[in-house]
Amino acid sequence: MDRNAHVLGCGTVPLQVTDERKHEMFGAVPVLPVVIPLSVALFVVLIAVLRARRRLTLPRAAVAAALTVYAGGILANTVFPIYLDSPPSEGPWIPPVNFTPVVGYEWQDAVVNMLVFLPLGILVPLLTRRPTWWRVVAMVAGISLAIELAQFVTAGLAAGGHIADVNDWFCNTAGGTVGFGLLTVLTKLPVTAQLIGPFRWHGPSHSEPRPDV
Repeated sequence: MDRNAHVLGCGTVPLQVTDERKHEMFGAVPVLPVVIPLSVALFVVLIAVLRARRRLTLPRAAVAAALTVYAGGILANTVFPIYLDSPPSEGPWIPPVNFTPVVGYEWQDAVVNMLVFLPLGILVPLLTRRPTWWRVVAMVAGISLAIELAQFVTAGLAAGGHIADVNDWFCNTAGGTVGFGLLTVLTKLPVTAQLIGPFRWHGPSHSEPRPDV
């Protein structure tokens, strides 16, 4: 959740941050100089893993590239901005976490979060040896939880621009689950199953995600 909007009571109270106030912030951690090197490092590691396992192919390298771009985008848009000092505020102190479910949570935010994490529900099973439902959902939920914890830490210690929100975590996990459901359906269709197979990192190319729990 954006730190400029915080749930209070039964409504959303926006914090007005003027351009002048933004300039008063003691600098911000640059996004691209951090995200790009991390993304490149991730891609190199993924390709190295494929080479070490002698499973490097163009489709699998494409999955590595997609995961790298996706991870970089998620990092840039969920953890940043991070400021080196807290902006001056005339309002009440806002805790960097929201544990209140549903109340005051905009449906647009819910839809966006689900759509953003839908690709993760597709990428995770392509990388996983045995992508059962519980395993994929647990991995998506764990990744979402790590993001929320990062937002909590950066908001509390480094004047981050977001706060941790239980609603975000739930919608992120739901979006990833929907993504895995779509992949499961596609792998049950002969034509699409053959197209998806070469992109898997483990098992025979015709294997499908296992829907068992």
